[in-house]
Amino acid sequence: MPRRYVAVCGASDATASQLESAREVGRLLAEAGVVVVNGGLGGVAGAASEGAADAGGTVVGILPDTDRHGVNPYVTISLPSGMGQARNVLIVTAAESVIAIGEGWGTLSEIAVARRLGRPVVALDSWSVKGLDSVATPAEAVRRALG
Repeated sequence: MPRRYVAVCGASDATASQLESAREVGRLLAEAGVVVVNGGLGGVAGAASEGAADAGGTVVGILPDTDRHGVNPYVTISLPSGMGQARNVLIVTAAESVIAIGEGWGTLSEIAVARRLGRPVVALDSWSVKGLDSVATPAEAVRRALG
């Protein structure tokens, strides 16, 4: 059976509780055998990467620059895009579903692109957007993302 890919998107300046949720989401996804896709840097991406790596999972980081400078140490595969914020399109396109944590503007762009592509998006302490599936816990976010 092919592996599943879930993007974990969120603010680089996330709160402590959002970072803890992201670590838990990463761990739960890895335990389910899912490849975690994110922006490869800090904040929610870093915390989700840490949780997934600690559970033995695979993390793909799609980086904004043309090099690997700043990649978080938990990323398994780092892909420099040279696209800046436009790499958000690649992140959500590479995944079958998206978990959004926090309310950064980049997160909102990832939510919008994912929905335009028809990808399910689960919001955990994130934007309140009509039609967005909001949940209260990391476990529920992962359950819904995996459908």
